[in-house]
Amino acid sequence: MEVVSTTKAHGGVQGVYRHQSDATGTAMTFSVFVPAHAPGDRLPVLWYLSGLTCTHANVTDKGEYRAACAARGIVFVAPDTSPRGEGVPDDEAWDFGQGAGFYVDATEEPWRGSFRMRSYVEDELPQLIASAFPVDMARQGITGHSMGGHGALTLALRNPERFASVSALAPIVSPLRCPWGEKALGGYLGADRAAWRPYDACALIQDGARVAALLVDQGEADPFLAEQLKPELLAEACAQAGIPLTLRMQPGYDHGYSFVSTFLADHVGWHADRLG
Repeated sequence: MEVVSTTKAHGGVQGVYRHQSDATGTAMTFSVFVPAHAPGDRLPVLWYLSGLTCTHANVTDKGEYRAACAARGIVFVAPDTSPRGEGVPDDEAWDFGQGAGFYVDATEEPWRGSFRMRSYVEDELPQLIASAFPVDMARQGITGHSMGGHGALTLALRNPERFASVSALAPIVSPLRCPWGEKALGGYLGADRAAWRPYDACALIQDGARVAALLVDQGEADPFLAEQLKPELLAEACAQAGIPLTLRMQPGYDHGYSFVSTFLADHVGWHADRLG
């Protein structure tokens, strides 16, 4: 693991790191904030998955989470959204290819060789974080924004024994029922929509997946609200399954990092209450 940079923040260390991934076959970059702690302490960890076009840097630079993590003793991990680099397949569209991995393991060419973000964030990166940082892997939470909200919800629903808490900011709640999701899942996984269901939060809930509770913030002025995000579908699925959902519609907020940075610290606190 290569240390790209470290800097002191709120008494802790904000670092950026790079390693060669077996899952993607490429170099992958991620950021980790470790708050000040006593020697030997193992801290709970909060995973943050980013949205379309983003890298680890968007939330690291603009998320405003470090003060909350320092106050509550939470390690914050932010991976990239896709493999990148020379030889990695890409697409001219901004919502597909590099920067738009959708947290799936692709099965279609030319994506299947390197677009394995499910394996990367679900298996490989957690093993690296557990070995290199002072984390307690028995206390994990996960959150994310937009495409990353989709990733957070689906990872938690597939792995309820691993994640003690899950939240999302303006998530894509049902890729099977929105243009972004249909494009991405069709391109990465093929035409069989049954193969998409493990990557759709509403479908997972309908198929029996459960979590203890969900927190979702959504801006009412989000231009993607009606066509792409559709939080009412998640509310319906949770109501039918008996999953407690706190869905907070935030007047005047859009989809960008002004919205994310306003509410991300509150999400850190919500996870801290559940992680101990």
